[in-house]
Amino acid sequence: MGDARHLTPSAQEALRLRALAAGRDREDVAELFGVSLKAVDGWWAKWLAGGREALVMRPRGKPVGVHQVLDEAEQAAVRQAVLDHRPCDMGLSRQLWTRRLVGELIAKLYRVRLSEPGVGKYLKRWRLSFQRPDKRAVEQDPQAVRRWHEETWPKIRARAKKDGGEILFADQVGVRADQIADRTWGEKGRTPVVWRSRNRFSANAMSAVSTKGGMHFMVFTESFTAEVMCRFLDRLAGHFDHKVHLVVDKHSAHRSKKVRDWLTAHPDDVELHFLPPYSPELNRDELVNADLKHSLPRQHRARDQAELAAETRRFFRKRQRQPHIVRGYFGGPTVRYVLGENSMSF
Repeated sequence: MGDARHLTPSAQEALRLRALAAGRDREDVAELFGVSLKAVDGWWAKWLAGGREALVMRPRGKPVGVHQVLDEAEQAAVRQAVLDHRPCDMGLSRQLWTRRLVGELIAKLYRVRLSEPGVGKYLKRWRLSFQRPDKRAVEQDPQAVRRWHEETWPKIRARAKKDGGEILFADQVGVRADQIADRTWGEKGRTPVVWRSRNRFSANAMSAVSTKGGMHFMVFTESFTAEVMCRFLDRLAGHFDHKVHLVVDKHSAHRSKKVRDWLTAHPDDVELHFLPPYSPELNRDELVNADLKHSLPRQHRARDQAELAAETRRFFRKRQRQPHIVRGYFGGPTVRYVLGENSMSF
């Protein structure tokens, strides 16, 4: 077997248990398993003192938390400060946390200097990871968002359940032929070149998604207006034999007189519900827009507006055949937009 000290902890445990179960003299056991008599005697003494449990594998090294510079209370305070505040809120520079800035915070609070790798170990122990932050508009009204979570959204769900209807999130999006969403490898100091047409053109789309994996869309080349919105509502109503509760932002076209007149003429088909201003993170259809803009330039490079519109339709038709991806826009059975202690569930 070679040197037993080179075995894994689990293999060493199996070796100890098999050796004592062999039912032979200590000399035979030592020779059979390639260990010393001292090792066999030690195993036997442990067996007599504690039985099988005395021979099982034990964690190696120092226990977690031993000889740490910060105690548990100090670690909890720093972790919560990182989660709840920006560096500039704590009297430091910049708005995003780095290992260096976390180290500066620790030094400021507890007069302890840690290396960046040392700070990184604490961050890993606190189950924190280095992430790209989500963006929020400074104009957003937190109280309006809170009312949406606590009052508006529960009412929408209750009305949809009462009507036997379905809730969809909708949004409009524009794609340009010259947008580049990805990165590529290249030589250091020399920026890679992507060839594109000098003719700038774009295509627009209106889409709506449901938690059930449904995808509905309309591609158009003109600007998004109230007339386009009414056309989309006509198409949407034709796809359902029950009422649709459509959640949208407060775009001027959504609140126009023509749209209001359409809704008045079709009270049993569609009902609009408006999100709080400057709150795109509440609209799951925003993820459809991001998916579209990320996917199109990867696969094709349109040469004219008609080709771009065709590629956009191809994307939406593909997603219609992939309801599992559409459901993924909602994050699975439950999506939580954490705002204090509030959450929004689907």
